[in-house]
Amino acid sequence: MARGTGMDRKRPLKKDETVEVRLSHASKTAFMARCRDQGQTASEAIRRFIEAEQGATRRPVAAGWRPLAAATLAGLALGAVAVPALAQSRAATPSRAAFDRLDRNHDGVVSFDEYRAR
Repeated sequence: MARGTGMDRKRPLKKDETVEVRLSHASKTAFMARCRDQGQTASEAIRRFIEAEQGATRRPVAAGWRPLAAATLAGLALGAVAVPALAQSRAATPSRAAFDRLDRNHDGVVSFDEYRAR
């Protein structure tokens, strides 16, 4: 048996890898505040999340509800931002019916008087 092998197994592995994640300022601020409220660093929170995900692959599906809930909430938040933007872009898209309502004499040109009469 090699000298020091037993001690090496008990010592935690050195954490020397990094992951870069781009977030909006609001997301980062909210994440950091939540970490502070829970008394942990951002690195600890991310490590715990990754370790939980690694463990989730070994656990039954029913035990992995937290990541699913987090993904659902993230999807809802994204939808809350995206839906109004999509509605605005659709409303801003001109349609033939809208033009026809303005072109009262149907000559293919909307005069100022027709525009004003809308």
